[in-house]
Amino acid sequence: MVRNLEIAVSPEIAADSEQFKRLVSQKSGIKLSEINHINILKRSIDGRSKRVVVRLRVEIFSGNSKFEKKIIRFNYKKINDTSREILIIGAGPAGLFAALKCLEYGFKPIILERGKSVSERKKDIAALSVKGILNENSNYCFGEGGAGTFSDGKLFTRSTKRGDVSEILRTLIFHGADETILVDAHPHIGSDKLPKIIENIRETILSHGGEIRFNTQVCDFVVKNKKIVAVVDQNGNSTPCETVLLCTGHSANDIYEWFHKNNYAIEAKPFAMGVRVEHPQALIDKIQYHESPRNPYLEAAAYSLTAQVDGRGVFSFCMCPGGVIIPASTAEKTLVVNGMSNSQRNSPFANSGIVVTVDVDDFADSVASTSLPSRTSGNDRLAAEALEAANALSGLRFREFVERRFFEIGGKNYQAPAQKLYDFVKGKTSKELNESTYHRGLVSVDFRTILPDFIASALRKAFLEFDKKMRGFLTNDAMLVGLESRTSSPVRIPRNDDRRHPDLENLYPCGEGAGYAGGITSSAIDGVASVLAILNDQN
Repeated sequence: MVRNLEIAVSPEIAADSEQFKRLVSQKSGIKLSEINHINILKRSIDGRSKRVVVRLRVEIFSGNSKFEKKIIRFNYKKINDTSREILIIGAGPAGLFAALKCLEYGFKPIILERGKSVSERKKDIAALSVKGILNENSNYCFGEGGAGTFSDGKLFTRSTKRGDVSEILRTLIFHGADETILVDAHPHIGSDKLPKIIENIRETILSHGGEIRFNTQVCDFVVKNKKIVAVVDQNGNSTPCETVLLCTGHSANDIYEWFHKNNYAIEAKPFAMGVRVEHPQALIDKIQYHESPRNPYLEAAAYSLTAQVDGRGVFSFCMCPGGVIIPASTAEKTLVVNGMSNSQRNSPFANSGIVVTVDVDDFADSVASTSLPSRTSGNDRLAAEALEAANALSGLRFREFVERRFFEIGGKNYQAPAQKLYDFVKGKTSKELNESTYHRGLVSVDFRTILPDFIASALRKAFLEFDKKMRGFLTNDAMLVGLESRTSSPVRIPRNDDRRHPDLENLYPCGEGAGYAGGITSSAIDGVASVLAILNDQN
C-alpha cells in the first residue's frame, strides 16, 4: 500500500529519521514494523507562528509496496554531419538548456559566448572583487552559465504555466545537483556548487557533438531577405547560420544597440531599481524564527517582502540568506551590486535587493529631475537620449545614467555608496558605517541625493511598511548598499506567437535578455520552449 500524508514536525524530528518514522506511524495509523520506506515529496519551513515547524508531504510505502528510486535519464543524441544546426548566442541558462534540448531532437547546437568558461571567469571575478579590475566580457554577468552561476543558484519560479519546471530540476540533478531541489519549497544550489554543474552540462553538449565557442562576442548580423544568414564576431569572423536563438541575458546592451541602430523592432519595458539591504543574519533569524540563537536544525532564514507605495510596487529581490554583496558591473565607470551565497549559506550576514518598479513613463521625468546633479558630459548625452520618450532604449539610458552616477559618488574604484537603514528613513547621513561583506569598500552618502526622487521616496515608505511585517527589520544594524539595477532588462525584443522576431524570420529571442524570463529556472524553460517552437516549425 502507498499512502500520502501531510505532516508538520519540529526541526529536530525532521532531522532524525528514526523519530520521524515513529511520528509518521502514529499520524498515519500504519504500524511501524510495516513501513518500508518514507519518500519526501515536498518540504518547507513554516515560521508563521511562534513554534517553527517543518511541513512535509510524504509517500508511505508499507506492506507489499516497495519504493523504487526513479533514475533520471535523458536521451541525448550523438550529432552527425547531416544534423540541422541551431546557432545559440549566449551560454546562460536559456542558451545551455536550449542546447541540451537540441541534443534530444538531433539538432546540433553551436553556442557563441562572449565571456569565458566558468573556471576562467573565477579569475576575472576575483580581479574585480580584490583589485577593482573589470573585464567587460567576463564578470559576474557575462560568461559560461550566465549571471546565475555566481549568484546563489536560486531555482524557485512561479512560471509553471510556461513549461515543465521539474524537467529543469531533473536536468540539473542529472548533471550533479542534489536531489533535494525536487522537494524543497525554495530550492537553491549555491555558488560554490553550481559552477561544477555548469561544467558538466558543457561536457554533455560537447561529448554529443555540439560546439561552444568562448570569447566570441557577436557584434553584427548579416541579414538578407528578412533572415539572418551569418553572425560576425569581434574579430571579424563570420559564422553562417540557418536558425538563431538569441539568449544574451539582461546586460547585453550592445545587442539592443544593434537592433535600434538597424531599425529592427525592440521596445522599452518596465523593470526595477533600488538597493541591497544587508542585515546581520542573526537578526533575520530572530525575526523569522522567533528565537535567538537560531535552532541548529534550521537553515539561515530568508524573507520575501512586497508593498504598494503611491501606486507602484516595492519588493525584495534575489534574497541571499547567509550571503555576501558582490560587484556586478559589466561596463567601465558604472557601479552595480548583487548578492550571492554558497550552498551552506553560512555568512554572518543576509542581504536582499529591495527594488522599486520603474515604468516606461518614468524614464524621461527621472533623468530630467534635479535629483541627479553634477552630470558629466557623458552623462549629459545619456540624459538627452533618455528624454526621447519614443526611444526604445530610454530605459537602458536611464539605467546606465544612474549606474554612472553611483560609480562617481562611490569613488570611481567600484567602492559602493552606503547608508544605515534607519538613517536613510530619517533623512540622516550615516557618520559611521557597519561592517559589510562588500569587499571593494563603502562610501557614506545620503541615498536621497543620488537615487531618482521617486525611487528614494518609495523605498523610505516601503521600509516603514516592511517593519510592520517583520518587526525589527528597520534598524541601523542594517545598511543600504547600492546600486541594485539588474533585476531584469529595460528592453524587450518582441516575438510573435511562434516565437520568431517580427522582422527577422529565423531569429528566436528568448530568456531574460529578450524580456521573457527572470532567473535561472524561467530562463531555462524559455530556452527549451524556443527549441520546441523550432521543431514545430520544422514539421
